[in-house]
Amino acid sequence: MKYKKVSEKDLSKLNKKKKPIPNYIWFICIFIGISIIMFAEINVAKWLKSTKQIEKQIEEIYKIIDIEEISANKEEKIINPPKEDELPPEDPYWDYIKLPLIAVNFDELKKKNSDTVAFIKVNGTNINYPVVQAKDNSYYLTHTYDKSYNPAGWVFLDYRNDLNNLDDNSIIYAHGMYNKTMFGSLKNILNSNWYNNTDNYVINISTPSTSTLWQVFSVYDIPNETYYLTSNFGTASSHQKFLDTITSRSVFNFNTTVNINDKVLTLSTCKNDFEKVVLHAKLIKEQIKET
Repeated sequence: MKYKKVSEKDLSKLNKKKKPIPNYIWFICIFIGISIIMFAEINVAKWLKSTKQIEKQIEEIYKIIDIEEISANKEEKIINPPKEDELPPEDPYWDYIKLPLIAVNFDELKKKNSDTVAFIKVNGTNINYPVVQAKDNSYYLTHTYDKSYNPAGWVFLDYRNDLNNLDDNSIIYAHGMYNKTMFGSLKNILNSNWYNNTDNYVINISTPSTSTLWQVFSVYDIPNETYYLTSNFGTASSHQKFLDTITSRSVFNFNTTVNINDKVLTLSTCKNDFEKVVLHAKLIKEQIKET
């Protein structure tokens, strides 16, 4: 076997010690590490401040409002009732029709925020808040009920909608806060425990002029999109396609029907940076408030 002769030059390369890492590299690494830690601490501090501000406002709101259950009167109206032969036997529609509505006095709420248009209560969640509406869908993403800047935002109605003159699809948004305020607890709708309690399938909304009851027919999570946020439809076929699409997406079967004569309520929030949690319900009962 022949061995290759190692030259003195090669030996010098082998014996050459590695150069130590320059001090400035260590300094840069340490600086980046400290910056990351400080950035995280600042964000946590901001989050704590914003959540405390939200919680304080919620407490103040509950002190000035009175949520009253109201019984039926001559102004109560059942909306688009299904025909008996169209109603699935498992559908508790007629049981829900008998449920009381809620009424909220908006005088004090309007004093706090003139943008207040409704109050919403969603069974099986912490959602029990006044709803506001701005001239766009951006303002209340970063402003709370008292209109102070806060990345937690507030619960708001799509600027295109009018709860006194309902569109095909009325949409309410809020951030999915980790402390379960705003729409943070809307994620409950994807759990079997929520679904297994049929009392959770109804939503109450009170406005200054009406009280309404809505029956849930679809819940799901979906990658970010805007299709389900369509408020009105130009044709009956596009409307029916929309209803078929959002119903088929549901992770649970609510054993109910929905058609183009129904008014739809949509609740939407972020599940994470890439997905949304969505609930759809149809209007089943309305009562004009007595004056």
